[in-house]
Amino acid sequence: MKQTHNANLASAYAHAREAQEKLIAQDPLMRRFAASRRALASDRYRPIYHFVSPESNLNDPNGLCFWQGQWHLFYQGYPPENLIPHWGHAVSDDLIHWRDLPYAINPGPEEACWSGSTWVEDDRVIAMYHGHKLGNMVAVANDPLLLNWEKVTGTTVIPNPCPIWTHTKGGESMRGVGGNPVPANAINFVYDPCIWKKGNFYYSTSGGTLPHVPSGRRTRTQFLFRSPDLATWEYLHPFVQDDVYGLVGDDGGCPYFWQIGDRHILLHFSHMSGAHYLLGDYDLVRDKFVVTYGGRFTFGPWHPGGIHAPSATPDGQGGLIAIFNINVGKPTPGWNQIMSLPRRLTLTGKDELAQTPAGDIESLHRDHHRVAAQTLPANSEVVLRGVGGNAIEIFAEIDLGHAQMVELIVLRSSGKEEFTRIAIYKDCGYVDWDRSDGWANHRESKDSLLVIDATYSSELPDVESRAPEMAPVFLAPGETVKLRVFVDRSVIEVFANDRQCATIRVYPGRADSVGISLRAQGSEATLRALDVWQMRSIYESAK
Repeated sequence: MKQTHNANLASAYAHAREAQEKLIAQDPLMRRFAASRRALASDRYRPIYHFVSPESNLNDPNGLCFWQGQWHLFYQGYPPENLIPHWGHAVSDDLIHWRDLPYAINPGPEEACWSGSTWVEDDRVIAMYHGHKLGNMVAVANDPLLLNWEKVTGTTVIPNPCPIWTHTKGGESMRGVGGNPVPANAINFVYDPCIWKKGNFYYSTSGGTLPHVPSGRRTRTQFLFRSPDLATWEYLHPFVQDDVYGLVGDDGGCPYFWQIGDRHILLHFSHMSGAHYLLGDYDLVRDKFVVTYGGRFTFGPWHPGGIHAPSATPDGQGGLIAIFNINVGKPTPGWNQIMSLPRRLTLTGKDELAQTPAGDIESLHRDHHRVAAQTLPANSEVVLRGVGGNAIEIFAEIDLGHAQMVELIVLRSSGKEEFTRIAIYKDCGYVDWDRSDGWANHRESKDSLLVIDATYSSELPDVESRAPEMAPVFLAPGETVKLRVFVDRSVIEVFANDRQCATIRVYPGRADSVGISLRAQGSEATLRALDVWQMRSIYESAK
C-alpha cells in the first residue's frame, strides 16, 4: 500500500536520488514548510539550533536511523490540515543541520501514526510503529531519501487488542497470544513497538505493564513478539527480567533495544516519570533481557518543560546516538515541543553510561569570548561583563576546592529579576556502594549533584512552575568540574564531565535576561577556563 503525502506533487516519489531531489525542489509542501519556518522564527522562545517541527506541533521522535550516508529523524508531526499524528521526517549529514522532507508515513487505515522504531537492512529500512485503533504496524522503504513507504499487509500485523484464548491452569485463569499463555489481563493492548533481527527472525517488544503483586498497580513490562516475515507475529513472553530500577506505576513506552559496547541497553519512556534506561545482558537462548542497572534521563516530571521520549540508533562505533523530545512549559502559539541536541551514549564501565554531545556542534560557533581564569571568592557573585546571550554555548572548567557548591547563572537580567541556576553540589548525592570500601569511605563514594533550577527564570504569569532538576554525577576526589552548557532561547542542556546531562525549558520575559555570573558557596573556588560562543541558526536557509 503506497503512501501519499499531503500537498505533494506526486502520489509516490521516484526511486532515483536525483529525480527525488528535483521533485522535492518543486513540492509545494516544501515551500509551505519554508514559509512556516520564516513566520515562526520571530517567536522569541523558538530555538535556533535545536530541531523544531517546520509547522504546527511535534511529539515523540521516532525511528532515528542512518541510511545511505545520512541520518534520518522521524517524529510525530501534526499537519495543520489534519491535526493527528503523522510521521514527520528530516534528514541530516551531521546530526545538527536538519533538512525538512515530506511527511513519511501517513494514517490510513489506522487513525493515527504513533511511536515506533526502525531497523536498517542492506537493501531497505523497516519501520514498526503503533497505528491508533488498529495495533502495531510495519512499513518498509528502500529509496535513497526514504520517501516511499509501503505498509506490510496494508493493515496491522499485531492487532489491538491481541487475539486471545483462555484456559485454566492450576486454578489460575490464563490468556494466550499465538499459543503462548500469559497471566490474565496481561496484554490488554499493544503499543510503541521496537524492532530488531536475530538469526532468521524479527523480534519486537511492545510497551506494556503487568500488575504488581500484591498492590495490583501496574509495573513496567516489555512483551516480546517474533516473526519470520514481518507479516505474521507470535507472542513469546515478557522480555525484561530482574528489573528493579523503575517505579511502581512506570510503563515501557517508546522502547529502543540496542547493543552498546559488549552489553545491551533498553531506552524507554514512562508516562508516569519520564525517560529512562536499563542496562543488562541479552540472553540469546531464552530471548530475555537480564537487567543489571537502570538510570534516568529525566530527573523530575516530564511535564512541564522536561525530557520526554527517546529515539536511538547505533553510531557504528559501539555507542548509540540518542535524541529526545522536550516538553513545553509555556503556551507558544503555532508550535510547542522541540528536540534535544543529539547525544552519544557509550559505556565507560559495566554499568556506567557516558553522555556527550553528538554531531558537528562546532560548526555553529561564532563570536568567541574567553573569560580569564580567576578566583571565585566565597559567598560573592561574580557577574561577567560584556558576555552573554540567549543562543550560546558555554564551556566552563571549575576547581571546586573546598566550596560545597558552585553555581553558574545564565539568562540573568541586569537586576537579577530573572535568572536560571546551574549548580554543582559537591558530594551531596547518594552513596554508591560499588565505589565504597566501607563506612569510612562514604564521602568519597557519594555522587555530586548537577542541578538546573528554573525557579526564578521568568516573571511571566503563564510560565508553568517546575522544581529543580537534580541529576547525579560522580566526581573523583580533586576532579575539576567540566560543563558544556547549551542555551537556546527556551531550552538549557548541561553536560557534566562527559558523564551526565540535564535538560529543562525556560522562558525569560525580560529583554535583558541574557547575562552570566558565577558564585562559590562557603569557600572560594577557582575558575580555570570559561569560553562562550554565540550560535548560528540551523535554519538560516529558510529565512
